[in-house]
Amino acid sequence: MKIRSITYFFSPGWPPDEAKMRAAGVFLAEAKQAFENAGYEVQTTRLATTPFSHLLGRRIQEAPYFAEAMETMLSHIDVAYGSLGPAFPDVPGSYEIIPEAIAATQNIFFSGVMADSHNGISLEAVRKCAEVIVACAPLTPDGFANLRFAALANVLPGAPFFPAAYHQGDRPAFSIATEAADLAIEAFTDAKSINEGREALVAALETHGNALASVARQLQFRFGAQFGGIDFSLAPFPTDEQSLGGAVEAMGVPKVGLHGSLAAASLLTEAVDRANFPHTGFSGFMQPVLEDSVLAKRAGEGTLTIKDLLLYSAVCGTGLDTVPLPGDVTADQVTALLLDLSALALRLDKPLTARLMPIPGKNAGDPTGFDFAFFANSKVMTLEAQKLENVFSGDEVFQIFSRK
Repeated sequence: MKIRSITYFFSPGWPPDEAKMRAAGVFLAEAKQAFENAGYEVQTTRLATTPFSHLLGRRIQEAPYFAEAMETMLSHIDVAYGSLGPAFPDVPGSYEIIPEAIAATQNIFFSGVMADSHNGISLEAVRKCAEVIVACAPLTPDGFANLRFAALANVLPGAPFFPAAYHQGDRPAFSIATEAADLAIEAFTDAKSINEGREALVAALETHGNALASVARQLQFRFGAQFGGIDFSLAPFPTDEQSLGGAVEAMGVPKVGLHGSLAAASLLTEAVDRANFPHTGFSGFMQPVLEDSVLAKRAGEGTLTIKDLLLYSAVCGTGLDTVPLPGDVTADQVTALLLDLSALALRLDKPLTARLMPIPGKNAGDPTGFDFAFFANSKVMTLEAQKLENVFSGDEVFQIFSRK
């Protein structure tokens, strides 16, 4: 198990306050050392800000300059990545400016709100998120720019995984994102029963969760930044030994995507819920197709489909992540998929995101061909969607109440 990221949440102001940036850098350097001294590898340190859309307001057209300024400062304080938060429906132009801001930077992430439990689903925002995805696809020949954008449904501030991370409030905060799919594999590989495997996973999560929380509370005391918790989303790495798809198959499903996979995803997510540690963010079953060697393989075989991923989102913690799509996919088709995800998030009262990656020049079934150490290559997946019509074709905002 590793720490995927230590994410520091704050409001930098615009122009960015250099003193706040330096303080963030000092905290993250000290936090990284503290967790490493406790025996944990820390892959990255990251910053997440107050939503750029609310920070800039009427100056929203300055978002690319804000992104460039933040990226420059990140390099000065030795922090890997920054998330400037989501566009919101109440800020005109905030969605449309995102592709330009992404094109101007390398390490800055954005998101866009589609739905939340207070306001409901905005059909206009869903469509605008789809338009951002389609507009970002040709920014690089391989469609890689969409790695830095996610559409959000019912996602609260404080989640440490990018691109969903954003801050709310005046007090700085921090939280931990783990890379822990290997814990699930270890728990179930030699388990003689479901309960034995689940108990082993819960025990491992609690052991690591409490160790991480102990270090975090010391940092909170020293620096005054609020500790928000740990997102134990069992995130994978693209090797079979660290694959959450591999954990599903270790439980007894011959291939993830076949029936039985939903039950496995439910059990793994429920084990995270059972474990006693400070929870934050998604804390569940993470299914990034291109970041998981087994998921990438099953998607390439056609065993795992987009509809399967959406189905598992009903019982897991994250949604649709690093899903390779045909390069000629339209915003209308993407809108239909995002609307389904938004409805699922509100009906089940859970956070879900979509990080979709149309690949220029590729058709369904073509190999993806990424040259990226954190990706496992697969094949472009089929999106079974057409333009929505009638009542779903307008700009209405509507509520879907949770079954709870």
